[in-house]
Amino acid sequence: MDTANLVKVFRKGWLLIVIGLLLGGGAGLAAAEVATPEYTAAVKLFVAVRTPDAASATDVSQGNAAAQQKVRSYADVVLTESILQPVIDELHLDTTPTALARRVEPTINTNTVVMTIAVTDASAERSARIADEIGTSFIRVIEGLEKPSADATSLVRASTIQSAVVPSAPSSPNKPLHLAVGLALGTLLGFGAALLRSVVDTRVHGPRDVAATTESPILATLGFDGEAKRRPLIVSADPRNPLAEAYRALRTNLQFVDLGAGNGSFVVTSAMPSEGKTTSTANLAIALAETGARVVLIDADLRRPRVAEVMGIENAAGLTDLLIGRAEVHDVVQPWGRTKLDVLPAGLVPPNPSELLGSAAMQALLELLTEQYDHVLLDAPPLLPVTDAAVLATMTSGAVVVTSARSSRTPQLRAALDRLDRVGASVLGVVVSMVAFRGRAGYGGAYGSAYGAYYGGTAAIDITAAAPRRGRRLRDAETAAFPVAPAVPNRSHGDGSA
Repeated sequence: MDTANLVKVFRKGWLLIVIGLLLGGGAGLAAAEVATPEYTAAVKLFVAVRTPDAASATDVSQGNAAAQQKVRSYADVVLTESILQPVIDELHLDTTPTALARRVEPTINTNTVVMTIAVTDASAERSARIADEIGTSFIRVIEGLEKPSADATSLVRASTIQSAVVPSAPSSPNKPLHLAVGLALGTLLGFGAALLRSVVDTRVHGPRDVAATTESPILATLGFDGEAKRRPLIVSADPRNPLAEAYRALRTNLQFVDLGAGNGSFVVTSAMPSEGKTTSTANLAIALAETGARVVLIDADLRRPRVAEVMGIENAAGLTDLLIGRAEVHDVVQPWGRTKLDVLPAGLVPPNPSELLGSAAMQALLELLTEQYDHVLLDAPPLLPVTDAAVLATMTSGAVVVTSARSSRTPQLRAALDRLDRVGASVLGVVVSMVAFRGRAGYGGAYGSAYGAYYGGTAAIDITAAAPRRGRRLRDAETAAFPVAPAVPNRSHGDGSA
């Protein structure tokens, strides 16, 4: 895993890491509190090899070297039954030599003939008594082992140079050590949980996840509006709302997108349904019309059309009638509001939407509308379930892809963008919708707090007249040239997005 991915894991999973750190530290302290205190006492012994009284300096040096070699082997002798069993018998200990050996730790100082025997026990006094008794037993056994014969003097002389002292404080548990180990283990577990989450959780949480998925520009970040179902056209219903300002920021950013090869028309789509594309398209169309531009909004979702429902207009006839030659543009296009915004609803749902949208009639219609309007917006079906949006994107300047921070997943977004790339369509940018901000101030992105402070609690004035102007009377849909099923409104999420 490279540094960028590690940083991403830390950024997304910092809370899990902190929780692991706290839990690990708490567990370490708890373990130290419940552990039985143990005390350690130590006795020090001096071991020497006997030399003749008239020994030369060389003899003394050789005897000292021999003593050092012997002391290294005596560390194993201390833990044998021949030394520990007499201790158990003398002190009446309820244990065995093997069990007692696990509580005894002999230590040899390098290049010396001094041996330290440490004993750990739950009783401070008993640890000192055991250590002294082991020292006494060691001296007796070693001097007996080093006798050439029963009547001879031992070649090794051992003596106690420091008796064991009753410890005043326990040697364990070591609270700082327990805390350090707990913190380390907790951090590792927290990072492991964060790493697992980054692998398993592929949801789009915000713009950073989108930026890590694609190099396409992020055109806008739109906050979640719990009242979107009741008032989806926030730009018109509450023009001073920070979310309405976010749509205007989207309008501004689109003006900087390279449309040199295009004609002012583009598709708005998403990877999957219910990601907010219809709501975003409708508000963007209103925001574009606010500038005085001539805008037409086309409901090109001939499977689950929702533009007419969102805009509050009739859907008896529309795009379907144009494509089969049953109507002219001026018959089905309906003016909306007091701006130069026209809406072309989908009409009745046909049995062959893919064929109609990919037909020469659709291409001719787009060419006609781009001559009459400054901006042509197509609300298209999602990219992954059907191919309609990808086909339409090749007929226009490109596609704006809406992805929801509440339900979208990065593999789906990546697959949708790949589908556009495979058909040679241009991706103008990505809009991140339904982002959970803390309060209204977050809707405006980096400048959200400024918007909230500036607009405050002043009442919004609807200057665009949310109610659409009544268009010309349309012909009865029952005279359609082919049998179609009635349009079924899309059942949207609680925010009213499609």
